[in-house]
Amino acid sequence: MPEIRSYRPADLAAVYDICVRTADAGGDARGRYSTDDLMGDLFAGPYVHLEPRFAFVLDDGGDAVGYVVGTPDTATFVRRYRDEWIPLVGDRYPVPPPPPRTPEQDMVALHFHPERMIVPELAGHPAHLHIDLLPAYQGRGHGRRLIERFEQAVARAGAPGVHLGMVTANVRARGFYDRLGYTELPVPDPGPLTYLGKLLH
Repeated sequence: MPEIRSYRPADLAAVYDICVRTADAGGDARGRYSTDDLMGDLFAGPYVHLEPRFAFVLDDGGDAVGYVVGTPDTATFVRRYRDEWIPLVGDRYPVPPPPPRTPEQDMVALHFHPERMIVPELAGHPAHLHIDLLPAYQGRGHGRRLIERFEQAVARAGAPGVHLGMVTANVRARGFYDRLGYTELPVPDPGPLTYLGKLLH
């Protein structure tokens, strides 16, 4: 049985690899952008750098094959993203032009606008998470274990609730979250995302 443990810096390459392999609505996004690091720089790297206490990996014999990352306090995380993560990434990505943009420029625009994560309707669920598992490890209960570990950690840190944004087209993921007790949080004009949340007790 793979074990869940705290993230270690040596896991970084594996976490980035898992991130890009699952970034296309659950499918493989390798080769889709000019660098395969883009997905990790957006959705994994800032979390393991800024909030390592809330990063956990699924370890199968020494290799990370899945992870959950997040924060107990989205508003504070957004400030730190702007103040610390954007300077750390430096000039790896040029500031994109105004729309219309290429799909890659749209993704890079997310990096330069972390305030997008602050959605007033989600204020009662201030924690948020991202979870990814390699396909061979999906559907075996590992995702539930990872999320439960994360929920316990952010609850201890004082978060009353947790939310996530999932690509609406990822129907399989929606069923997974439904089974874990996550319900839809109405957000005006959510774009391609559905926001789900859960109160922590």
